[in-house]
Amino acid sequence: MQKIHIAVIASSLIALGTTLQVQADGATIYNTKCMACHASGAAGAPKLGDKEAWAPRIATGRDALIASVINGKNAMPPKGACMDCSDEDLAAAVDHMISSSQ
Repeated sequence: MQKIHIAVIASSLIALGTTLQVQADGATIYNTKCMACHASGAAGAPKLGDKEAWAPRIATGRDALIASVINGKNAMPPKGACMDCSDEDLAAAVDHMISSSQ
């Protein structure tokens, strides 16, 4: 009887482990996905740390910025072309860019 319970618990843990995704922090997402445009200003992307460029964007509010990333805006494609990023990952990257650009 105990062997069956252990097997069920072990298979449940394995199944759970395969469905969990680790959320990266905003700096990591920025450095691996967003930096290509936001470090150089490619296609008009506001550079990280450029307070003047970010001020009007930040003034629209965090939710509006996240929606812009998810849906795309101007030259930025939806999800900033990070199709493997979750909405939470993108929000973390936005938070990083806001805090680095205020």
